[in-house]
Amino acid sequence: MNIERIVITGGPATGKTAIIDDLASRGHYCFEEVIRKLTAKAKDTGDITDLHSNPIALVSDSNAFNTNLINLRIDDFNKATSANEKLVFYDRGIPDVLAYMSYFDQPISEAFNTICNTYKYDKIFLLPPWEAIYTDDGERFETFEQAVDIYHSLKQTYQEFGYSIIEVPFGTIEERTDFIMSHTHL
Repeated sequence: MNIERIVITGGPATGKTAIIDDLASRGHYCFEEVIRKLTAKAKDTGDITDLHSNPIALVSDSNAFNTNLINLRIDDFNKATSANEKLVFYDRGIPDVLAYMSYFDQPISEAFNTICNTYKYDKIFLLPPWEAIYTDDGERFETFEQAVDIYHSLKQTYQEFGYSIIEVPFGTIEERTDFIMSHTHL
């Protein structure tokens, strides 16, 4: 079965998770963002001591953290094959890891680039920064200004891997979900 793999991405607090939740409530197969689990684990183990910055920048071994994150996203990519669905959605994709690494001036190994070129998605929907909905939820570490910079890093990274970006306009969750669905093959 051919699977259409769709990534919903964007900087922090742009509505990604709300859209993923809406897609799931409509019966679509969705993968949740995995970094929240890693962030909570890093907080619990004391690996993050400064709660005012992104964990990718603060963990004691950022390469191990990023490798773990990429491996979890690869697992989600592979799980889609056994889902027996024609359409699957991801709350962030594998290239997001590299975009954040780039944003935080961390070295990116050739192995990470190879992974991004190996595991390819079909469509990338990018949510732009939206100050009106930006909130700090306790697991979000970036200011709105940093969220804007991360948005640009995400856009550049996905384009460097040959993706065409579809920018999602502002609107209600339902309007944004409908916009995304109008660009799928269902």
